[in-house]
Amino acid sequence: MINNDPISAVIDEFLQQLFGRAHDQDPEVQKQLCRSLTLLLDSHFEKLAPHLPNVIDYIIMKTQDPNENIAVEACEFWLSLAENSDVCKELLTPFLGKLIPVLIKCMRYSESDIIALKGNCDEEDAMIPDRDEDIKPRFHKSKVAAGLVNGEVSFQSSMDFTEDPDDDGSDETYAEWNIRRCSAASLDVLASIFKQELLPILLPILKEALCHPEWEVKESGILALGAVAEGCMNGITPHLHELIPFLLNMLNDKKPLVRSITCWTLSRYCAWVVDEAREQYFELTLKGLLVRVLDGNKRVQEAACSAFATVEEEGGDYIAPYLSDILQTLVQAFGIYQAKNLLILYDAVGTLANSVGSALSQPMYVQVLMPPLMEKWQRLGNDDKLYRVLIGNLFQELFPLLECVSSVASAMGIAFLPYCEPVYSRCITLITQSLHQSMEAQQRPNEVEMPDKDYLIVALDLLSGLAESLGAHIEPLVGRNEVLQLLSLCAVDPTPEVRQSSFALLGDLTKACWHHIKPYTQTFIPILAMNFDPSHISVCNN
Repeated sequence: MINNDPISAVIDEFLQQLFGRAHDQDPEVQKQLCRSLTLLLDSHFEKLAPHLPNVIDYIIMKTQDPNENIAVEACEFWLSLAENSDVCKELLTPFLGKLIPVLIKCMRYSESDIIALKGNCDEEDAMIPDRDEDIKPRFHKSKVAAGLVNGEVSFQSSMDFTEDPDDDGSDETYAEWNIRRCSAASLDVLASIFKQELLPILLPILKEALCHPEWEVKESGILALGAVAEGCMNGITPHLHELIPFLLNMLNDKKPLVRSITCWTLSRYCAWVVDEAREQYFELTLKGLLVRVLDGNKRVQEAACSAFATVEEEGGDYIAPYLSDILQTLVQAFGIYQAKNLLILYDAVGTLANSVGSALSQPMYVQVLMPPLMEKWQRLGNDDKLYRVLIGNLFQELFPLLECVSSVASAMGIAFLPYCEPVYSRCITLITQSLHQSMEAQQRPNEVEMPDKDYLIVALDLLSGLAESLGAHIEPLVGRNEVLQLLSLCAVDPTPEVRQSSFALLGDLTKACWHHIKPYTQTFIPILAMNFDPSHISVCNN
């Protein structure tokens, strides 16, 4: 409503009425007042500007409100204000001494947070199976598109997904946006705006928090240290020779919530460890996280495995000398992880393969990794189960496993050949079932659910990876002809991403075994010509 023209006509009176409610004791009024002030930043900034010093003081007070609904609405104000960095810097500079301590204090776990976590903040729960609702959907980037997407994830985004160990998902209410998350996201964006200017205020608070005897305070300090990593890196760097050993020690804290947030914060600084302090801290960081990958607490496992994937990305070739220890740990994790953390483990294995490349093809590494990976692959069952998996919960595991195997196959190259046939056959089955279900859904829309096309895309991309890795060695499998018949159907799919992956596979098969493709040229050339459409640039390029 605030964005409507009728409000513009009476905006001055509206503001007076709004400010008149500042001391209203009704919690819902307070909540809506904070929300209105945030919306006015976007819609009527020029009218709000003369009042902003008083508004900022008020919002700082409400960010600390004991009613979390009010506190979250107030804290959203900082995120909105930060969208215009110049205005934010000008307005907030005089208030940073008040605001930063409030945000860090609001990042502590409250008593209600601990209750919402249902006790798993202290227990060893690794043997307790996950519920289906604990497992979040995963989305696939097609072969070419994945390389075009900026891989950096904002702190606010990481609070929503598996990179942040605070996001357990074991309790539906707690997993929602709360004052802890909002405060941390606000600190992150303010650090990106103020950079080193924040440090005279921030460092004394961090020093006190990190040395505090209460674990909740210490944990919030570690979270804050991670939140400012990107924005304040230059100013924090001189202190990292003290902070990294501290964090490595905190990996062994008795509180799982401290161990988990420490994993995440270490991941925020691992680029510095790799580039500037490799001799001192790289091996210690790598091995410290590997220990936590096998932690008895699922939350810590999740955080450690996700952080380790970041270390793999940043470490690149420097990871290779530690492959034996890494693979032994990850393979052991296959035996103890529940469903949710298995998804992150698959990502860690895939990232490892992408980072070390052909180093993974050594026979001793192949013999360690492939048996448990193929056991997971085969465990998915027969064709009937595969059909059901397209719309069922088992796909939550199948999907990241396909992506993982694709990365491993690309890294191992010809060493993957003994495992190629079951992987190839499973992909053919997935594509066949997906196309069949799509046709049935079109014919009987009220009876049959349309499958998610991501299932089709990831199977096509895995076949493409096999063709690229194995070259002419894939020829006997392609000679069965079913892949080319299926490819001709996928190439005319209405979904651009399906066509994009289809053309990528067609290109890889053409290079690997042209004589199988040649009889189909009259089929594919008109389809390719129809897709020279700049409105779908990735499809056009492929």
